[in-house]
Amino acid sequence: MQIDFNSDKPIFLQIAEQLEDAILAQAFEEDSQIPSITEISASYKINPATALKGINLLVNDGIVYKKRGMGMFVAENAREKLREKRRGAFFEEYVSRLIEEAERLNISKEEIGLMIDRGFKK
Repeated sequence: MQIDFNSDKPIFLQIAEQLEDAILAQAFEEDSQIPSITEISASYKINPATALKGINLLVNDGIVYKKRGMGMFVAENAREKLREKRRGAFFEEYVSRLIEEAERLNISKEEIGLMIDRGFKK
């Protein structure tokens, strides 16, 4: 994981997203332990409360869970939950904006499809 201290994105969000990326990439399997709050805060020299806030986002989304006295672990079906979450975000951030701009430019659905096909061929 790498934190960009110059980013406009809050550090706790960067931590959550990077842990999500690691889970999606199968660096952390279901029921495997993720780095502790202490490990994250020491590694990046950040306040433990910041690390906790990032991990709590994942807890609230059902991506990780706490085993008392043992640490935080990846929840069952976490990868699928993350895919669904990110697909929704992808639609909102990219697809809906693409459609809005295409309508402003009078670009048809078919033309968008051709542009996307061309992009995948690169």
